Amino acid sequence: CIPFQEGWLFGRTDENKRVPVTLPHDAMISEPRLADSAGGTNTGFFREADYVYEKEFTVPEIWKEQEVWAEFEGIYHHAEISVNGSTLACTPNGYMDIRLKLDDYLHEGKNTIRVIARNAQQPSSRWYSGAGIYRPAHLRIYPKVHIVPDSICIRTLDYRTRSICVDCKTTRKNSPVKAEILSDGKVIARKDFNTEKVLFKLSGAGLWSPEHPVLYVCRLTCGEDVQEVTFGIRQIACDAGKGLCINGERVLLLGACIHHDNGIIGAWGHPFAEKRKIALLKAAGFNAVRSAHNPVSKAVLNACDELGVLVLDEYVDMWYIHKTRYDYASFFEENWRRDLEEMVIKDRNHPSVIMYSIGNEVSETAQEKGIALTEEMCSYLHELDERPVTCGINIFFNNLSSLGLGVYSDEKAQKTARQDKARKKAVGSEFINRVAGLMGAGFMKFGATLHGSDVKTRDAYARLDVAGYNYGVKRYKKDVRRYPERVILGSETFAEDAAAFYDLAAVHPAIIGDFVWTGMDYLGEVGLGAWEYKEYASNFNHGPGWLTAGAGTLDLTGASTCQMAYMQVAYGLSPVRIGVVPVPFAKEKHSPAAWRFTNAVESWSWEGCEGKRAFVEVYARGDQAELELNGKKISRKRIPASCRVKFRTRYEPGTLTAVVYNADGHEVARTSLTSASGETRLTLVPEQEHVGEHDLIYVRASYTDEKGTVKPLVRGNIRLTVQGGKLAGFGNACSYNLRGYQTDVSDTYYGQALAVIVPFGKEPVTVSASSEHGDASVTLVPQ
Repeated sequence: CIPFQEGWLFGRTDENKRVPVTLPHDAMISEPRLADSAGGTNTGFFREADYVYEKEFTVPEIWKEQEVWAEFEGIYHHAEISVNGSTLACTPNGYMDIRLKLDDYLHEGKNTIRVIARNAQQPSSRWYSGAGIYRPAHLRIYPKVHIVPDSICIRTLDYRTRSICVDCKTTRKNSPVKAEILSDGKVIARKDFNTEKVLFKLSGAGLWSPEHPVLYVCRLTCGEDVQEVTFGIRQIACDAGKGLCINGERVLLLGACIHHDNGIIGAWGHPFAEKRKIALLKAAGFNAVRSAHNPVSKAVLNACDELGVLVLDEYVDMWYIHKTRYDYASFFEENWRRDLEEMVIKDRNHPSVIMYSIGNEVSETAQEKGIALTEEMCSYLHELDERPVTCGINIFFNNLSSLGLGVYSDEKAQKTARQDKARKKAVGSEFINRVAGLMGAGFMKFGATLHGSDVKTRDAYARLDVAGYNYGVKRYKKDVRRYPERVILGSETFAEDAAAFYDLAAVHPAIIGDFVWTGMDYLGEVGLGAWEYKEYASNFNHGPGWLTAGAGTLDLTGASTCQMAYMQVAYGLSPVRIGVVPVPFAKEKHSPAAWRFTNAVESWSWEGCEGKRAFVEVYARGDQAELELNGKKISRKRIPASCRVKFRTRYEPGTLTAVVYNADGHEVARTSLTSASGETRLTLVPEQEHVGEHDLIYVRASYTDEKGTVKPLVRGNIRLTVQGGKLAGFGNACSYNLRGYQTDVSDTYYGQALAVIVPFGKEPVTVSASSEHGDASVTLVPQ
């Protein structure tokens, strides 16, 4: 494998200017944001454009005797790839791996590869897609006789005997292949074979599971060709009686939906950024992720394998009915078989992948044609792989769409596009989201309980291995009785329903998991879950200036929110937590959003608010919760089934304590928040202690006291300078952000901001910050 990331020239197709870039690269994040952007609220108002990438590379004489392949893990989208003027591929899907054999198009000496990524036709997505060659690219060189690229398949036949099957194809029939199994670099088993498969019994080998993600390497040698695949030994079983089992043990999916962007650096699919995202979600308590709503990257799969995070890999957001004018619906029917095969090829050797989803909120599942397609797609995946198949179906949306509500059409979209901004109406899924935002989370959950909603989903569910319920928690108790053979998955849920789900799943194994919307905040679909006050947002209409959804249980910078604190209590991962609604804004209006049930902050540092009423939330499991302030009892209340208790008090600095009691009146847990005090200072804290040469560096900038306690009400611009590296992004978690992230200046949001730096090799990286509240610097040395 030859690095193919450096030496690219990049520019817009309508301009002559070309600048050097390193892959992967998000072309969209550097575009200006415009009020008349065609992507609008979907993409965060970024300007649309088509882009070109060119690279000159040298072909040595020896390559005449070898096969040369180029691989692009993701190009958004409608990629056109040519070599030396010959077009090799035109690929509409922006999330699929593209592999091209280049032999017939190369000559000795200088060669040129050219990639066009088209993103001018907007809207093409309901969220921020990014653009360009946003995932890694590789050049792979093979001898003439070799193992066919991506033909290796490793399956666990029996986890109890550690029996596995290694399958591959070679370019010459019956070519001898040597298979070796390695653990920590040492060969533990070896076999030679000249058929397509060989069996191993790896006695004593460790099993892969979320708690113990044991990995092995299979090294296959065919002549001069050597290829390695990482795998884990694990088996999946899934039925209504026992639930989801891995290696014979029931596993409850505590999951998070994730989009493919990486926050302030956009859709840049840097492997370190992808692994960081998974590591943060794992540390927060999630054991699973759902890729919403496109196949996840190889880097994410590698991270999930290593860290023990389960993956529900999802194919697409629409089938043959558009959700936006230029989305993939026009190409779906022609390409879905090939797409699903590519997704399986990417996923099949990853033990973290435990299920496939064939779509998200595709209202086609309410139609006769769509029901037949559900069965056809599910059957096709079963031919390719043994993993179970689901589809995330919005139960109420299916009912509404059958009545003609919330269904996208070009005619509707063109009509609303001609309207002025004040009168512009939402269409398609945007219409449903906007109504839900105004009506509240209960709107969709109640709608799912209607008889018509059941009628318009049951036929599609009967064709799936697992019934994916989007916002259907109020159906669980009834449906486990009505459909005793049905396996139920909360494929998309509200954070506020975590306790209800968890308690029901404890009693009913048929309920196998929950995927909250969403694990980490994301760009685009602006304001979906944002509770912003006028202090931070100049308007509540989600117009220009709005940039993120604001729906994350982790915010855009990766920091935990009180939604996450609540879920950790609901899942039994934490005994008690405290959240405080921002005291100075507690009585003010905020932007409407259904996808957030609280904007509380885990802080008791509200300088200047002495004597003001404070709204406190205690998240706990137990019989009663008591709130104390500076050692004085405020109130004691019973803890409801929701695990959320609300208190009122008056703010005064000091220590706020929550105490949890059991039914016998004995204390079982307590926690406290302590006010920041003294002089405000600017602090810079790197996320990682040790930095690899190819890592990104994440540095959190905060206004704190001398002990490091954040002061959420202190605001002020911070200016950064970087030596020994390049600033890749700088910003805060606020959903309303006029400045964006491609700048060296950022305001803070509740006292914090985040910087991402690309180090220049192994030289020291110094990050310096200046503000009206002081200066700070930190130096890191990549290893």
